[in-house]
Amino acid sequence: MYKVLIVEDDPIIAGIVAEHLGKWGYETKKVSDFEKVMEEFAAFQPHLVLLDIGLPFFNGYHWCGEIRAVSRVPIVFLSSADDNMNIVMALNMGGDDFITKPFDLNVLTAKIQALLRRNYSFQEPSAALEYQGAVLNLSDATLTYEGKRVELTKNEYRILQCLMSRVGEIVSRDAIMKALWEDDSFVDDNTLTVNVTRLRRKLSDAGLSDFIRTKKGIGYMVGA
Repeated sequence: MYKVLIVEDDPIIAGIVAEHLGKWGYETKKVSDFEKVMEEFAAFQPHLVLLDIGLPFFNGYHWCGEIRAVSRVPIVFLSSADDNMNIVMALNMGGDDFITKPFDLNVLTAKIQALLRRNYSFQEPSAALEYQGAVLNLSDATLTYEGKRVELTKNEYRILQCLMSRVGEIVSRDAIMKALWEDDSFVDDNTLTVNVTRLRRKLSDAGLSDFIRTKKGIGYMVGA
């Protein structure tokens, strides 16, 4: 089932769209906290985003840029601002389509179907892991937090993926090394320590001090 995230602050419009798409078999989620759109995006992991321009706190252009920093998921702008400047800006910011309010629900559905077919017929949707606002993008091995983008090495990315996919659990050093070996990165115990230290430094510079916790004699964990 495809998932559609609705970023629309008009509850009537959001409700109507969600109900209509539900009848077509889509799973939908309406954003409830417009200060934390990225957290809801990462938690829901949608296949497509419907995005209004005029939103509380930050406008749709801002959130489009934030989403594009971590994902290639299709984005459809919904707005009553139908002048050419807004349309051009929306598409230049990374939007895939622009639909003017008021819109026909059947036209909206047809555009959604076309974008999903175009993007996912021959590939798996990109995904992300999120914890406390830190988003690990699985498609390009980067992490974003509060607007900061952290470039990760192959080993750093794999270590963080192991930990963030098991939030609240201790991941043994042996399990992490095995995951790295599967990626043809043959690391020993000392090399793992060096990689974790370097990763922690990068996370701390981005404002994520103590994001990775050490369980002495066992391994590492994120969360709990």
